[in-house]
Amino acid sequence: MAATAMEIQEFSLLDDQECDARIEAAKAALGDRVVILGHHYQRDEVFKHAHFSGDSLKLSREAASCDAEYIVFCGVHFMAEVADILSRRDQVAILPDMAAGCSMADMANLRNVERAWRELNEVLGDADAAVTPVTYINSAADLKAFCGRHGGIVCTSTNARQVLEWSFAQREKVLFFPDQHLGRNTGFGMDISLDEMVVWDFDQPMGGLSRDEILNARMILWKGFCSVHQMFRPQHIENWKQDHPDGIVISHPENAFEVCQKSDFVGSTEYILNTVRQAEPGSKWLVGTELNLVNRLHHEMKPKNVQVQFMSPTVCMCSTMFRTDPQHLAWVLENLVDGKVVNQIKVPDDEADQARKALDLMLQVSN
Repeated sequence: MAATAMEIQEFSLLDDQECDARIEAAKAALGDRVVILGHHYQRDEVFKHAHFSGDSLKLSREAASCDAEYIVFCGVHFMAEVADILSRRDQVAILPDMAAGCSMADMANLRNVERAWRELNEVLGDADAAVTPVTYINSAADLKAFCGRHGGIVCTSTNARQVLEWSFAQREKVLFFPDQHLGRNTGFGMDISLDEMVVWDFDQPMGGLSRDEILNARMILWKGFCSVHQMFRPQHIENWKQDHPDGIVISHPENAFEVCQKSDFVGSTEYILNTVRQAEPGSKWLVGTELNLVNRLHHEMKPKNVQVQFMSPTVCMCSTMFRTDPQHLAWVLENLVDGKVVNQIKVPDDEADQARKALDLMLQVSN
């Protein structure tokens, strides 16, 4: 059930302070019937209301083990889909704002991936015997189901290496989508040469590749990327290092290869948080990931005499994550108090069953 224009308009007029009070009142009224999951990239005004916060892997585990009747996911669409897939059939997954999507996830759709698979069949004879499909969790449920049907798996930025190690143990090649950078950075860290990685351009026949390029490749990387992380450049690091020669650079693996190569540490959002939180007093850190997370880390570490700076001189936050605001959160919670479910995310059962295979496998591999 989606919101009516009248309902949205009424809640949009509330200021954040009133929203805070109404959110807390609704949480108290619902008690353990509801759990709010908040991704690290959420704005502070929403993030503070989450019962559990984390990156995609951590929140996937929370969704899988959650007992609450309602799972309100303050994140983006694919995250709420994962919550619906991994939770029990009697639980309800809710996304506060249906417009909260992911530009990276939109770069790979089922039609294009199935076409790529057919074309790989033409070259390899039997793609199912030669290629393990791996989808980053930042993808639609039907692509996770595709992986489930073809003996593939899902990964996150936290467990990408473990997942790739498992994938290569199954078959000689990997089709990795939708983020080329996570695939390239992880593969290179596993001693796969750049010459053994090719980029599949989904707008071109055969991905714009020759038969020999496909035959010789170990990793076939989808031509996708994160619109936030593409803003970071090697020169941002170089310029900062001139002023802070002893400074430390830490980046997310969704960044370009050149950025990660110039970084001292590369890892997921949880890895970034844990690493900087253990930093020595007086140290200076340049962080290449989403602005909301970096700002929170900056304020958290300042009293510990640890300097945390955002990598780009230009503000670049995840605009789709930013869509979830306190007004939408108050709206879905108060409707639940009134016995109404709005903005439910429901993956079709047959699709969910196939996607669950790939997600469950991911959780097993990453244990």
